[in-house]
Amino acid sequence: MNKVTTEVSQLAFTLAAFEIGSTTLFLLGSKAKQDAWLAMLIGAVGGFLLLLLHLGIVRMDSGHDLFELCKKYMGKWLGSVIGIAFVFYFTYESSRNLRDIGDLATLTLLNRTPTAIVTLLALLVIADSIHLGPRAWFLIVSVLFYLIAIGYVMLLLIISFTGLIHPQFMFPILENGWKPVWEAAIPEIISFPFGQTVLFLVFFRLVSRNQKINKSIMFTYWLTAILLIGVNQICILVLGPDLAASTTYPLFQVTQLTKVDKIIERADPLFAMILFLGLGIKSAAFYIGAVIGMSRITVVKYKVWIVVVGTVIYSLTFLSPVFTEFLWIGLHIALDRVWPIFQIALPLLLFFTMSIRKNKRA
Repeated sequence: MNKVTTEVSQLAFTLAAFEIGSTTLFLLGSKAKQDAWLAMLIGAVGGFLLLLLHLGIVRMDSGHDLFELCKKYMGKWLGSVIGIAFVFYFTYESSRNLRDIGDLATLTLLNRTPTAIVTLLALLVIADSIHLGPRAWFLIVSVLFYLIAIGYVMLLLIISFTGLIHPQFMFPILENGWKPVWEAAIPEIISFPFGQTVLFLVFFRLVSRNQKINKSIMFTYWLTAILLIGVNQICILVLGPDLAASTTYPLFQVTQLTKVDKIIERADPLFAMILFLGLGIKSAAFYIGAVIGMSRITVVKYKVWIVVVGTVIYSLTFLSPVFTEFLWIGLHIALDRVWPIFQIALPLLLFFTMSIRKNKRA
């Protein structure tokens, strides 16, 4: 595991697919209504500052991943405790994306199949894709990314040519001032999806050409952020701010309305396909992060932890049997109160600890 290397381009593709992941499934910044694009832009700027923090950590010590850095600079015991906390965070996030796969499949394609069966099958596919290690998984994602990119481009083109977009839904801008925009952006949009790049502190050390990582990752981040802002705003321009905010899966509803006479009768299967790929990649990313963490903290091998962590992930999908409770926990507890600890507080603590120790040694 310590000798695994990958290319910067593969890591960039993985970051883009990870950021897209489940993001398009929901309407972000719904509190800001037609100004959701401003809320997302603010969230993207906040996430970019966090990304710069992560790259700063890598620049100070590029030879170790997140878990090794915690143990090296915070002490063996405190570093292990913080590492286990990150493992729990990654495991729970993986389970939420796995649950999204099950719920979406039951809603769209397999309405007679129990969600537990769908999630189990999805977990087995994900576990099989990561059992050979990070490098093989990066190669898989690099191939799947082209399918996701082509799928979203086709989807946006189809929506644009069907006359469903109503530009008047974007106005008036800042009707209620900046307050709802800031409330929508902080901390929710920063936490999801932009702050989740903290996971890549596990992967940055695997890059074989560290000198090129900064520009590639920053360019990929902003390109993906612009795409997400555009897709999010299209839901508002098609459905209107009020209907889009009250719909569980707004973009899926938009694709159900999309129709090109004698050419395309239904676009929602295309969206379902690329969304399943994105959800699977994001769940696998957190899964592999948790497995690497446990293999770093303990002496147990990587492949053994795939089974153990996978079992925990599957069990956590049943934590909220009611779908509304599942959404409420994610939006009002995880995003607002818990995830900022892992995305902001602990990386800042690690950065300052590393800086102080580096200065003392100098």
